[in-house]
Amino acid sequence: MNSPFDDRRRRLLATVLAWPVAGLPRQAAAQHHGHGAAADIADFDAAIWARLLRGGPRPAAYVFTTTYCSTCPAVFELLQAHVAQQRRKVELAAVVMDAQGERALVHAHHYAGATRFYAFNGFEPEIRHAIDPKWRNITPYVVLLDRQGREQRVIGPPAAAQLKAWLD
Repeated sequence: MNSPFDDRRRRLLATVLAWPVAGLPRQAAAQHHGHGAAADIADFDAAIWARLLRGGPRPAAYVFTTTYCSTCPAVFELLQAHVAQQRRKVELAAVVMDAQGERALVHAHHYAGATRFYAFNGFEPEIRHAIDPKWRNITPYVVLLDRQGREQRVIGPPAAAQLKAWLD
């Protein structure tokens, strides 16, 4: 049986897949066309995660995804829509866990509007364990950090109450 979420996800995926390269984040588009450095996609490892938790941008949302995650773009869009409604400047980052460089860039168009685009650099299970030892590699895995750095972690789309608490 189709739910409204399934219909919305299908429409979103059709829209995203139709986006031209111009829909890529600026740095990713430059890289895609052979311009720019590999540093346009930031490496992501346990040390970077610790630094982001300690003193990264606030508020922020980190969507941990894989190249095969079919629901991750819809969750990212949900976060992006919530931020737009609030008219706030928020770090919205996509973190690809299973690809680097050009392979990761191929998926950047799914996250148009991301303020940062990361790719795991290192042993994926070790990095994932540093993010949350209880996380069992289910995506999308979302970490919301509010202005004070308080964390909310959720697999899948955050609930309305979580979104409200995040930016209020």
